[in-house]
Amino acid sequence: MKIGELAQRTGLAPSRIRFYERIGLLKAVERQANGYRSYPADAVLALQLIAAGQRAGFSLDELRALLPGDLAQWEHGTLLGTLRRKVRDIEALQAQLAQSKAHLLELVAQIEARPQDMDCAANARRVLSEMRLEEADAAAAPPAKARRRP
Repeated sequence: MKIGELAQRTGLAPSRIRFYERIGLLKAVERQANGYRSYPADAVLALQLIAAGQRAGFSLDELRALLPGDLAQWEHGTLLGTLRRKVRDIEALQAQLAQSKAHLLELVAQIEARPQDMDCAANARRVLSEMRLEEADAAAAPPAKARRRP
């Protein structure tokens, strides 16, 4: 099939399809005598897998390493290992985001706890001072693994 039909079937722009071909994600593309690209039927599946992989958080480099040249030649163990690693990466990112969210919510609470008689500038100094104290306490505390409960 030609690139226009492939673009229509996948919902991707022809320029994106050419880009995927140029960087080695889309393989088995033949050139006709007139120079037009001719794509095999499994190019639709390959492009759908690339788009799904990107939505799942895979980089183009990760997808290039993951996708076999022939879609019938998946390496089951490699595929599962890669997917499991991506799940762990996502879980680590979720933990980091949860920590950032908690920190921001605490900051919001501190700012909102401004005494009635305090102006915004003084409140900002108060909050920053408290943040510095917390950072100093955290730096002075032993690492979490070294702490022991009584």
